[in-house]
Amino acid sequence: MKSFSLKPALPALLVTAALMLSVTACSPTGNASPSNPSGDAAGGTGVPGLEVNQAAADLLPESIKASKVLRVAIPTNEPPTQFFREGTQDMTGTNPDVARLIGEALGVKVEIQVANFDSIIPGLAADRYDMTVSSMTPTEKRMEVLDFVDYLQIGSAIAVPKGNPAGIKDENALCGKKVGFLTGSYQLTVNVPSYDEACAAAGKDAIQRSEFQDTRQAISALTSGRLDTVLADSPILDYAASQNPQIEVARTFDFAPVGVGVPKESGLVKSVSAALDAVIKSESYVKVLGKYGLESSAITDARVNFAQ
Repeated sequence: MKSFSLKPALPALLVTAALMLSVTACSPTGNASPSNPSGDAAGGTGVPGLEVNQAAADLLPESIKASKVLRVAIPTNEPPTQFFREGTQDMTGTNPDVARLIGEALGVKVEIQVANFDSIIPGLAADRYDMTVSSMTPTEKRMEVLDFVDYLQIGSAIAVPKGNPAGIKDENALCGKKVGFLTGSYQLTVNVPSYDEACAAAGKDAIQRSEFQDTRQAISALTSGRLDTVLADSPILDYAASQNPQIEVARTFDFAPVGVGVPKESGLVKSVSAALDAVIKSESYVKVLGKYGLESSAITDARVNFAQ
């Protein structure tokens, strides 16, 4: 497992996002924020663009070749992975930027479709989106309907109020505690069932779960005293703790790759895999991660359908 830490000084883009999160609610599912070419003031990656990888582009399904558009589902309100630029509806963060790099490698336009995390897989099944870049962990259950290509490595983290009044030092201390989760998250759907089994075996109470549509809402519940802790993706909670003196991260653990998800029947996995292979070897990929202090989350192998 790789260790993870944010840079001591985060980019100004992220600092302004903290103010945005206090007033910005999640946009309705299906609102699109079109991607502009790399480097544009709105919607671009802000790093050197990638040349089209013709071999990857040739593998695109005919429908995408014709439209030259990829509809990409991504949540929001979760810096540094995905959030709106200050005062705009333009999506930025590691996930939108990686999606745009994939689009550049394939020679197509990327349209970001803002969606609640738990609505993404149903939306892909209903052909509302072509793919998702949303820090989604490839699990065996998800792989029943989606193909995945690894693009990043992240962990889970436990956030607590400053001073950790409940003494929650790791996942073994969650029994009976009031814990906040992102609806549909890996932590909720995969980790919690095994944690509850361990609690029962030890004669302790089960975790008291509260679900939220974005991690910002869970952090608000934590700071208002309605939760004892939040269990979510480490980049999001590390960033939140760097911006909010009321909370701290008690533990970071379970680092594993996350993947771009595409419907199995779409025929997109070969082209996306070839594109991502080029993306992760590029200087642009390293620079995108560096914008958000996530260099240590880089991977070197865009594995296909590697279940976690």
